[in-house]
Amino acid sequence: MKKAEGFHSLARDYTERLHQASLTIPLDAVATLAEALLECWQRQRQVFIFGNGGSAGNAIHLANDFIYGISKRMGSGIRMHALPANQSMITCLANDVGYESIFTHQMSVFAQSGDIAIALSGSGNSPNILNALEYCSEHSIKSFAILGYGGGKAKDLCDVAIHIPINDMQISEDLQLVVGHMLMQWLCASHDPSSLIG
Repeated sequence: MKKAEGFHSLARDYTERLHQASLTIPLDAVATLAEALLECWQRQRQVFIFGNGGSAGNAIHLANDFIYGISKRMGSGIRMHALPANQSMITCLANDVGYESIFTHQMSVFAQSGDIAIALSGSGNSPNILNALEYCSEHSIKSFAILGYGGGKAKDLCDVAIHIPINDMQISEDLQLVVGHMLMQWLCASHDPSSLIG
């Protein structure tokens, strides 16, 4: 079998770029989100997380972590909704009202003033992401966005931007999970200090 020519060089380059990008994570902004999530958890408010493509998969992954992973005791997780998770709803809304409204329409039903929204986006320019952030601004929903590239229009639309300036979609998506897992472990430790990893 032919060896994967150049793979090791590419892999080393990828991990080095991932490492360097991770050093640019704006930790003050992440800490602001951490505190907002803790307050949301304590007050039993809701969190809405959303994105497209790989970011949609990350939103669903992180919802699992915050509903169950941070506290495995029945009924004690954060009330987090991954808006890309319901394919029946996504395809219905995309078909009937337009793809640009798939997140906004769901929040118009579920979200309340004082809730939190987290947008995951590489470019920060997807119309459905921007519409959702505008909805948050108009309805007193504090919005955060984990963004790559130049941050796009979402950088200015959200209340708090966690902008990691990396021009690589895969690394941008990797870092969405890195930030999410940082938050998960901190919240888990805040709930139960003995659970802190490391």
